[in-house]
Amino acid sequence: MWRRILTILVARNREFYRDRAGLSWNILMPIMMVLAFAFIFTDTPRDVFKVGVIAEGPEAAAAPFPFLQTRHIQFIPVTDSAAAIRKVERHQLDLLLEPSDAPRYWVNSDSANGYLVERLLLASGAPGNQGEAADVTPQRVAVSGAALRYVDWVLPGVLAMNIMFSSLWGVGWVIVRYRKNGVLRRLKATPLSPWEFLTAQVFSRLLVVLGASLVVYTGASLLLDFPMRGSYLALLLVYVAGALCLISLGLIVSSRLRTEEVADGLLNLISWPMLLLSGVWFSMEGASGAAQVLSRFLPLTHIVEGARAVMIDGAGVVQVLPQIGLLAGLALLFLTLAAWMFRWE
Repeated sequence: MWRRILTILVARNREFYRDRAGLSWNILMPIMMVLAFAFIFTDTPRDVFKVGVIAEGPEAAAAPFPFLQTRHIQFIPVTDSAAAIRKVERHQLDLLLEPSDAPRYWVNSDSANGYLVERLLLASGAPGNQGEAADVTPQRVAVSGAALRYVDWVLPGVLAMNIMFSSLWGVGWVIVRYRKNGVLRRLKATPLSPWEFLTAQVFSRLLVVLGASLVVYTGASLLLDFPMRGSYLALLLVYVAGALCLISLGLIVSSRLRTEEVADGLLNLISWPMLLLSGVWFSMEGASGAAQVLSRFLPLTHIVEGARAVMIDGAGVVQVLPQIGLLAGLALLFLTLAAWMFRWE
């Protein structure tokens, strides 16, 4: 008995070692993950507070503001003051500052961090001529609002992540298995064209993805009291466009590959950077500049941003049209490329 077990064990190990693609991914993936985290997060000490700085118009730089030189505070440039004020209400920003000739700031009276940053602001002095402090106190604007829970913030990203995995593996891995098992070879003998086959795969997977997402959303709504402030139609369009984009991306991966191991490796190579750089689990505001730029090229980033804008900020269809249009355009591009690259065998 033990000899038979040993024989199967040796045969299985040889099969694994001879599969160079699978072996390479098992070795390279952990190294790539470590390098990715090192790329995203710098080795500098993390800032303690977050302060938004309105930088609209030439008056914003009229005089130096001593508070802006305070260490261990992350100063975030702000162009949309209304959106920034909402972040102060939800404790996502500790304070919002407008460093103009008549300076003012917004702070949430219920925020402990806001209280501490306000004391630092008042102790630093207001701007004056030649950089000297003047006897001018910035105008205080108090706002109120409950803190945005992490589960409320992360839920739109979790739904998008579920769509990503189901879209990529639902077509990318399965079609490669069809090719390996000879299913595609039999379909080649029919009048079915690659475009027709891939289009059917897209809509089939879209129905599955949306159905699964609806179940997850309904279950979360029964268990958690999360906010849904925007339009359900806008949220549906964001997720539909995102799913179409990711399904089409999975079709590109499966267009010519012959083994599931290689497909699995490539799908991991695509999905993990999106998972880390798209703001699903943490805000990209604290990431390195290069990571923030790279995140703008990832489809999942725009799905997460659009979904959060709808669920948390109350956006409608018009407000998320840029994300919907971009994702729909990428979906059409990826599907066309997949049809051009596709091979039955």
